[in-house]
Amino acid sequence: MYYRCVSRISRFALFVLALLAVLAAGACRNSQPAQIGSEAPDFTVNSSGHPVSLTQLRGKPVVLVFWATWCPPCVEETPALVEMQKQLGDKVTVFAVSADVDDAAYQKFVSHNMPGVLTARDGQNHSNGLYGTYAFPESFIIDRQGIIRRKLIGPVNWTSPEVIDYLSKM
Repeated sequence: MYYRCVSRISRFALFVLALLAVLAAGACRNSQPAQIGSEAPDFTVNSSGHPVSLTQLRGKPVVLVFWATWCPPCVEETPALVEMQKQLGDKVTVFAVSADVDDAAYQKFVSHNMPGVLTARDGQNHSNGLYGTYAFPESFIIDRQGIIRRKLIGPVNWTSPEVIDYLSKM
């Protein structure tokens, strides 16, 4: 009886220690996630072999989307994201940064589904780590001066009148 009780306590203690280690690792990964009203953390990724940094896009609003080809909600929102970029033209820049590790899957998806959208792949997830993302898709609306104005988690209907109106007035 004593052995069973100690064994259960030990297993529970190990579980708690493992849980704390996981939580601590997550906290260390990104000790200061991006916040609404603060300057958007800068990063540089390659887009079609050319480096693109977020600060290069200042001067007009940026819709920064962290996504992946293996993410069903990301795939679901892609047509609306492309259509929104088409409707707003050069008034807004969509910058879609993929977490895909598989470059071939990323290239195939982008070439067939994302015409007219600035895309890049960050298989190491350095860029989305700066923003504290934990789910895909996760989007940030950044104003002309590089300040984060909105954070959206999950798929967005980018062509809704409210979204188009909001982005048009930025």
